[in-house]
Amino acid sequence: MKLFLLSLGCSKNQVDSEVIAGILERGGHRMVASTVEANGAILNTFG
Repeated sequence: MKLFLLSLGCSKNQVDSEVIAGILERGGHRMVASTVEANGAILNTFG
């Protein structure tokens, strides 16, 4: 599946998003640069 990952918030969120992307890619998913080419989207935010 092609996925778009958007990270909002502090630099820790960016690091977390990189970890998430790595796990997803190892699972066979492909990260893409825009929602237009994605089959799904993930929003990583603070809260």
